[in-house]
Amino acid sequence: MDGDGKKIEMFQVGPCQDAYQFGFLIGKRFSKLIKTRLATDFILHNQLLPFANNTLQSQSLLQTLFDNNKKKFPRYWDELLGTAAGSAVPLLHILLINFRKEILAFIPKEGAKSYSADTLDDCSDVLVVGESMAIAAHNEDANVALVGHTYLIKRILPDGMFFVGYTYAGELPSCAFGFNSHGLAFTLDSVPPAEDEIMAGGIGRNFISRDILESTCIEDAISRIRSSEISVGHCYNLIETSTRRILNVETASRKRDSIFEVGEPPFFHANMYLHLQINQVHDENSISRQKRAAALPKKTKEDFLSLLGDADDRKYPIYMTGPLLHTLCTAVFDLDEHTLSIIEGNPKKGDVSHVFSIKRCHGDHPNAI
Repeated sequence: MDGDGKKIEMFQVGPCQDAYQFGFLIGKRFSKLIKTRLATDFILHNQLLPFANNTLQSQSLLQTLFDNNKKKFPRYWDELLGTAAGSAVPLLHILLINFRKEILAFIPKEGAKSYSADTLDDCSDVLVVGESMAIAAHNEDANVALVGHTYLIKRILPDGMFFVGYTYAGELPSCAFGFNSHGLAFTLDSVPPAEDEIMAGGIGRNFISRDILESTCIEDAISRIRSSEISVGHCYNLIETSTRRILNVETASRKRDSIFEVGEPPFFHANMYLHLQINQVHDENSISRQKRAAALPKKTKEDFLSLLGDADDRKYPIYMTGPLLHTLCTAVFDLDEHTLSIIEGNPKKGDVSHVFSIKRCHGDHPNAI
């Protein structure tokens, strides 16, 4: 499970006296995982740290990026300070992995005409809202360095509400998927805007998704996404169990976005813009997965799991097992059952490791069932 035979650990935190304490407790609990993740992250060591240490080139970008995000989201910034202190790792390393996409986009690449940062995460989603079924199923794909370096965080907030986020070691909850006690959930897909479509020093995607975890409803989540001047681009699949809605939201810099409401026809999303009109990097991996998904049956939940477990295309499989990219787990949100199921291993096998109840509640704390 989680690629190393171990079930993903869930850590319940809170209520906390402040954001720093929240981050500190996570850092302390997962110090070993955070340290080993940082030690084996070749993108951190080969690209991010060399760039950060080249002060003439990077000082202005990093200072603007850090200042803008600290000003916009001071609580989440304090969470990262706490995580660094609790895990006893350098703060710069924690900041670099949390802003990796916003920094990689501006590291010069010889001969590159467009932004094509080394892929750290690719994901696939298949979504449907029909009369008989309302499902959001998501493959969480990441660089092989993340295998065995993830955990689940359940945060009890001061008002009694809570959220649960699947979390990469050392990062804010969650750059992957999560839900809260307002019945609001999300999954995330990376998208690659072209070089002329990105903006230096904008708000980091990790900070925006952390903010969505505290949304009270799907409209509030959209408002939180739109309130931030994102640096690169991102795709959010917003899920609301109480209204049985799924929205696919594609975003880009300069506060551009496009919202597609998922309906009866199954909707597959890989790592490319499908409805926001924007110049983007040509991604053979995503194009291949889109074509393969279009050819597979998508009538039942079992079809969805089979699709996300498909590895027939050896070069660009939907279910990834390396050498560079690895499917860490599959998340299945069932809007009629009001559940999130996490499957570790190929979803075709249906090896469910966690099941959570997702319902709008008022101060009670349903645990995993």
